[in-house]
Formats: sequence, structure tokens, C-alpha cells
Amino acid sequence: MSQVQEVVLAEPRGFCAGVDRAIDIVDRALEKFGAPVYVRHEIVHNTYVVDNLKARGAIFIEDLAQVPVGATLVFSAHGVPKSVAHEAEQRGFRVFDATCPLVTKVHVEVAKLHREGFEFIMIGHKGHPEVEGTMGQLLDGIYLVEDVTDVAHVKPKQTERLAVVTQTTLSVDDAAEITRAVTARFPNIRQPKQQDICYATQNRQDAVKVLSAEVDIVIVVGSPTSSNSNRLRDVAQRSGTTSYMVDTAQELQSQWFEGKSRVGLTAGASAPDILVQQVIDRLRALGATSVRKLDGVQETIKFPLPKGLK
Repeated sequence: MSQVQEVVLAEPRGFCAGVDRAIDIVDRALEKFGAPVYVRHEIVHNTYVVDNLKARGAIFIEDLAQVPVGATLVFSAHGVPKSVAHEAEQRGFRVFDATCPLVTKVHVEVAKLHREGFEFIMIGHKGHPEVEGTMGQLLDGIYLVEDVTDVAHVKPKQTERLAVVTQTTLSVDDAAEITRAVTARFPNIRQPKQQDICYATQNRQDAVKVLSAEVDIVIVVGSPTSSNSNRLRDVAQRSGTTSYMVDTAQELQSQWFEGKSRVGLTAGASAPDILVQQVIDRLRALGATSVRKLDGVQETIKFPLPKGLK
């Protein structure tokens, strides 16, 4: 029998400023220009958010050939390669760029250092749209490493001018470990002035470390495609606490909670609060009588909308 008594909420959890802004851009484009609004790739990696926007007239595409001439197009929060931005311009779409400003910061840094003759080692996950977008800022001279093993095999053309960049949603601990390996192999490599891992990723991972120490099990609300949500589950597991990730409350299984009286709950940066509330309702049905929120960092960052949508 389930013995859930208390739900403990991580703080912060859920939407970050970049996700808020990206969803807002699609919302406002639909209001201002009417349906359909085309979005290249899922605006953020969350099934609920994407389905909601689809119902309102957003059409999610991967190939710009699917977008009719003169249509409104939004680039997802993950960013796009230069070739995609160029093609959109050539095709004459009305474009709104919902790339998270913290990802754009990495793109700007890559472009600037490239002009100074730098090559790059990028720490990230192959195939993730953010990685494709950042690597796609250059035609060549940027090399992906996914783990410490990859570092030994990377072959830049030169090592005098080499810089490291990072996907913004990685595990902070993993990224630090890989960065150490990169620095050991290339002692003169240039580090970013501020780490590329975004404040929201860092804050949510730090909060899960605190949460894991206080509970018997951690539930992460997030979609399978969400890198930062997957990392939250990893962080909890590494802390020695059993952890599961669910897209919706329906995925919770009562046997997970047998003998677990205190359940920790968090949500990835692309998961809306309504999903967290539905998980809390389900945990109440399993016996939880109290919900307590941990103290944590209060996030006040807001990113401005692009011109034409304010």
C-alpha cells in the first residue's frame, strides 16, 4: 500500500524566462496575425505546451519548404543554424526569433571569436536542436564532445586559438567534468567569461540536490525530449534518491510510492505549473495530506519580446 504523506516542492521549478518568452511570442503572433503561425521545431520541449498551441493554430514544422510564401514563422527557443535563418529570409517569411537570449549569447560569442580565428569544442548532446543551432553558426571549425571519452579523440586543426562552448541545459556536474578533461588536453583553451549553462538550469539542479536529501523519491515533471528535465532526474538519482520523470500525472504508478512517505516534486524549465498541480492532485489521491515548498532562489529575470510583438 502507498504511504505517501507529504509532497515537498523544489524551488525554483517549472518555466524559466526563456520559455515564458518563447511561448508568449507564439501567442502574440497568433493574436496579431491570426492562424496559422508556423513554428520551426517544437517551440519548447513540452507535449502539453505544444498541443495547446496546435489547438490555437500553430503548425510545427522541421523543413521551411512546408511553410507557404508570406507566412508568419517563429524559430524555437533552442535557436537555429545560420543556414535556416538565411533560407527564411530568402523565402520572404515574416520571422520572429524565439531563441532564448542565453542561447543567442553563445551564438554571438561563437561568431565573434570565429572572426578572431578561433576554433571551438562544444560540449553537448548530438542531435539536440540547440547543439545543431550553435554548431550551425559556423561552416566548420566546431567539434562536438558528448563525454570525457570524446575529448581524447577530438582533432582541431590548430590548438593556439581554441575556445570551449556548452549547451545551456546540461548537467552542471557533467559539464564541469568534461570541461576539466578538455582543459587537461588543451591547457590554453579559452573558457567563456560566464559559464554557458543557463541560470535556470543551474538553479533547478541545485534545488533538486537540496530536495533529494529531504525525500524518499523525486518526481520530475517534463517531456522525454526535454534535456533539462532529463538532467533533473539524473541529478536526483546521483544524489542517491529514486527518481522518475513523467509527462503527465496519468503516468504516475502507485507502486513507485510503496513505503515512500515523503515525495519530492520538481518540473523542468519547459513544464507548465498546471501539470505540477495535476501531479499534486494525484499524490493527494494516493494519501498525501500536506504540501510544503522548500526555500530557494527567487527568479526575477524577464526577457523582452522582439520588435513587432510588444
